[in-house]
Amino acid sequence: SAEARLLVSNNRSAPALAFAAQAGFPALCIATQADPQAADAELADAMAAHGVELIVLSGYLRRLGPRTLARYAGRVLNIHPGPLPSFGGKGMYGRRVHEAVVESGTSATAITVHVVDEEYDHGPPVTARAVPVKPGDTPEILEARVTSLEPAFFVETLQRIEEEDTGKMEAE
Repeated sequence: SAEARLLVSNNRSAPALAFAAQAGFPALCIATQADPQAADAELADAMAAHGVELIVLSGYLRRLGPRTLARYAGRVLNIHPGPLPSFGGKGMYGRRVHEAVVESGTSATAITVHVVDEEYDHGPPVTARAVPVKPGDTPEILEARVTSLEPAFFVETLQRIEEEDTGKMEAE
């Protein structure tokens, strides 16, 4: 029963913005590089103006500013294509994560949904799903396997959070 309220990108050519426009869905492009503080204020205000209660990052590769993080403390989620904290941190995204996982020789990686805080990939994990690393996997093969599983896992996680929140409200 959750409702998406606003899509935001910092990249004018992001396909998600075109998707939102075609679907008649509210969307904004907020440039972050020229004035990060102004972008942070604009993002926090836009989220509040649209009644956003939970921010879901999916492909947003910029660190959120202090104003947005303070207003939505504990209510910003991100999905990471590897187990945290082992394969996270600044610069650890996309293929870089899979290269590090394959190089480590581990037999499993994970898709991790975590709470976002002021450090890259630092907030507490909400949930994770193991993904096998198979003999002969290259970073490209592993990336394809993980990427194919991420959307459904993120949706399942959000549904579970919504169900838990609904259960808490009903118990009160």
